[in-house]
Amino acid sequence: VQLQASGGGLVQPGGSLRLSCAASKSIFSINAMGWYRQAPGKQRELVAIITSGGNTNYADSVKGRFTISRDNAKNTVYLQMNSLKPEDTAVYYCNASSMRWGGNFWGQGTLVTVSS
Repeated sequence: VQLQASGGGLVQPGGSLRLSCAASKSIFSINAMGWYRQAPGKQRELVAIITSGGNTNYADSVKGRFTISRDNAKNTVYLQMNSLKPEDTAVYYCNASSMRWGGNFWGQGTLVTVSS
């Protein structure tokens, strides 16, 4: 499964961005897709995940601000990020987990910088 992430950039505190992750396989063949992030000097952490059944889970630090969703027809998962804070600055990675395709797959990172 190939994943193409996009949508990062520079935004001021309090602003919004939407990340997109397009999968090369049908989203129905993927058990879960999610977004992780890695800030400089820190470990990669889970931000949000959505399962094939539509269940979602979020890191406590982004609850109420970020929303993960998907477009089945486009095999794409989105991460809507609102009320961004400087501590959200990181490289964001898209991830897909699929039993059918035999593994855990990563997209290239997209940099999100929150700064005034």
